[in-house]
Amino acid sequence: MHEGTAESCAGLAGLLAGGDVVVLSGAGLSTESGIPDYRGPSGALVRTSPMTYQTFTGDPLARRRYWARSFLGWRRMAQTRPNAGHRAVAQLQRQGLVTGVVTQNVDGLHQAGGADRVVELHGSLAKVICLGCGDLTSRTELDRRMAWANPRFDARVTALNPDGDVDLSDEEIDRFRMVECSACAGDTLKPDVVFFGETVPADRVQQCFAMVEKARLLLVLGSSLTVMSGRRFVIRAAKLGIPVVIVNQGPTRGDTYAALSIDAPLGVVLPELVRLTAVPPAVAVPPVAVGPVGAGSPVTA
Repeated sequence: MHEGTAESCAGLAGLLAGGDVVVLSGAGLSTESGIPDYRGPSGALVRTSPMTYQTFTGDPLARRRYWARSFLGWRRMAQTRPNAGHRAVAQLQRQGLVTGVVTQNVDGLHQAGGADRVVELHGSLAKVICLGCGDLTSRTELDRRMAWANPRFDARVTALNPDGDVDLSDEEIDRFRMVECSACAGDTLKPDVVFFGETVPADRVQQCFAMVEKARLLLVLGSSLTVMSGRRFVIRAAKLGIPVVIVNQGPTRGDTYAALSIDAPLGVVLPELVRLTAVPPAVAVPPVAVGPVGAGSPVTA
């Protein structure tokens, strides 16, 4: 570990020691699990544009394109595993330092890594909602139905995108068969995630604000804070005088609010924080030899 990073980790460990820390995590936390982000070092925006809510809801062909790509992408996404950073956040919870997690990620890797009290700000790819009737089902069930409808759809996957879909040619997409909602037979099934251009549910935003406002420290992990969806929590913390610490590779739009910024891989920094904040096990004290008053030979108490 670089000397400057080691010193920063030591300083951050001291800040975490007081507990009541809320984590705000972004896509940078999952890149080491093989899921690219949009704006970081592996930024997918340079080669692909994410699906917008307006396009998805307004164009049946766009929905078909999304689900063809997402059908194969889900297979890859479901195989991803939590990395050292996810496991470290869970361990900081078990140590009583982190009280909750607000994540902008939709991959479920925080929970898979052992964390609880996680609010998924942008939803979860593991769930599917029908925009017509509101029926909510599991992605596993939809995947089973799509596999039945597309028994020979085995297009070659070249890249996994941050929102769980993959790149496919138009010819491959044309071979894909859509499935309908099993409750209302509608054709507007959508992953239960917030697309670009879509609004995060107000009650979920308020839940996150409440968590931040009760925190002693806001710890931002792996987010460029480019969009207001996540940056608003940093701004709120700063207005309330709650210290903000950012660990991310590259600059962020929240750096001016940060009491401390660390530019380093999360898979390096977070396990080191666990090590520095771990309470050493109690040292066993051997039995003390004592003797009755006036006696010369000790007995074991």
